[in-house]
Amino acid sequence: MADATDFYPERVLRALLEHEVRFVVIGGLAAMALGSPLVTYDTDICYERSPENLERLAAALKALNARLRGAPEDVPFLLDAQTLARGDHFTFLTDAGPFDILGTPSGSEGYDALVRNAVQAELFGAVVMVSGLDDLIRMKRAAGRLKDLRALEELGGLRDELEGRPEEPWVPPGERDE
Repeated sequence: MADATDFYPERVLRALLEHEVRFVVIGGLAAMALGSPLVTYDTDICYERSPENLERLAAALKALNARLRGAPEDVPFLLDAQTLARGDHFTFLTDAGPFDILGTPSGSEGYDALVRNAVQAELFGAVVMVSGLDDLIRMKRAAGRLKDLRALEELGGLRDELEGRPEEPWVPPGERDE
């Protein structure tokens, strides 16, 4: 089980951005970016599945020294775009901690649907697309794991709080009056 001592999501996000991967942050980091106090120790993304993006994603994974999480070390695994195209969900352990990539997360229709409702957010100094709250709630509900079901109450409360707040326009980092 990963913990905060081997979890560096900023490195994962930086690698994805440096390789120009099209992705949306989902899971606990998305919840955190939207204002939830939920704690997570892995990075989860939904990725766009075009051949070009799979090439970029494979390069980013190699830069992170990604290896299959939970698989014996001697299991052969070729990390390339063709392998990624043959699967949909992969769980990796990287030099930056656990990293899960999902082409079509439960409760969603994949990247194109999620990016339509995504919001830009700053996470660890990187500006990224983050799943919209309603999509995040749908994914958590569909996943149905105990930890996801527990998160639903928190995310529902966050939605209630945000709906009562006037919407503020997004301002890029460096242009904020702070």
